[in-house]
Amino acid sequence: MDHKHLSVALNDGHVIPVLGFGTALHSKVPKSKTVEVIKLAINAGFRHFDCAYCYRNEEEVGLAIRSKIEDGTVKREDIFYTSKLWPTFSRPELVQPALKMSLKKLQLDYIDLYLIHFPTPVQPGEDLLPKDEHGKLLCDTVDLCDTWEAMEKCKELGLAKSIGVSNFNRRQLEMILNKPGLKYKPVCNQVESHPYLNQSKLLDFCKSKDIVLVAYSALGTTRDKIWVDQSSPVLLEDPVLCALAKKHQRSPALIALRYQLQRGFVVLANSSSEKRIKENTQVFEFQLTSEDMKILDGLNRNFRYNAANYFAGHPNHPFSDEY
Repeated sequence: MDHKHLSVALNDGHVIPVLGFGTALHSKVPKSKTVEVIKLAINAGFRHFDCAYCYRNEEEVGLAIRSKIEDGTVKREDIFYTSKLWPTFSRPELVQPALKMSLKKLQLDYIDLYLIHFPTPVQPGEDLLPKDEHGKLLCDTVDLCDTWEAMEKCKELGLAKSIGVSNFNRRQLEMILNKPGLKYKPVCNQVESHPYLNQSKLLDFCKSKDIVLVAYSALGTTRDKIWVDQSSPVLLEDPVLCALAKKHQRSPALIALRYQLQRGFVVLANSSSEKRIKENTQVFEFQLTSEDMKILDGLNRNFRYNAANYFAGHPNHPFSDEY
């Protein structure tokens, strides 16, 4: 897999590989196995790794990357690494320390992309989701434009080459884009997207603003009980997807990934299985027809696996808007 030819330009002049590896592994995957999984992904040809403070595995991901640099498989500049600012660090004075904490865990000098993980500031502290004695989420009153200015500073200091957002709706994106004195606009918005939630309106809006959409949960989801309702439909068992997989003699996962690439998304694949990790890199070996694409468009039902119910009641909850 020659990743050099499989990247797209970001609006700040950097490039991002169009296929990434999501490191939010299922909670059943032990941390000790994370190092092995990331090494397998690098060996399979993945060069783009998507991580976050809240995944609690940046030490392991960093260890795997550094070991593949040390053994000569890759150079640091071959790797595109993304991390994310959790809402407990939304206050401007906490942004830089949060990024430096990730860099320390990774033992890297810079990251390639830093994202505001959710537009939902909550009270600072150790808890990812701080609650009061009645179990109510402790929101924080932070202007996200101030958070964004602190993100811009991280870029200027070279701690992050590019900056962007995640889980922002159109209105929240426009708030950043229309900010007086904006120095750098977000290079991307990372959102849940798959055939059941194709995000076509958000995609059109982001394309018009030269913002790349990055798709997470592109294969549905790992169905981790911590985040996902167990009664939700299994995307990769969808009969339409399976019929197209049969037609192209590919897996349903590859059809789902290819669908997003052809629409102009950067897409993240997530697996801890060596066989599936290798298989997912075959997404560049075939093409879907315009008829196939129309059929897949028809699967959209605006269904979210990650409805972010843990931020229920937050005034900034991004999914209450249409897109």
